[in-house]
Amino acid sequence: MSAKTQGSDAEIAKEILNYFLRNPEAADSLTGIARWRLMEEVVRRSVEGTESAVNWLIAQGYLVEVGMGTERIFKLNPQKLEDAKGFLAKAKNGFHQ
Repeated sequence: MSAKTQGSDAEIAKEILNYFLRNPEAADSLTGIARWRLMEEVVRRSVEGTESAVNWLIAQGYLVEVGMGTERIFKLNPQKLEDAKGFLAKAKNGFHQ
């Protein structure tokens, strides 16, 4: 086993142990553990991709950030409504900005 493989195995082991420490009553099969690890990874990647897309939409002016709470809140920019509709119509027809 290479040092790189050992390092990734150690990271995975830490994730699994951390899960069981946070949930001391949990019990799961190998398949179950792999499933929730995969789900966490998919969610993390999905959040990262969504953040990139939302940041792009903000940069284009289609969305605006509102509120000052602990979590960022977004909504459609009413001043860019027609532009947003036009963008989606172009995208539907195979054209991208």
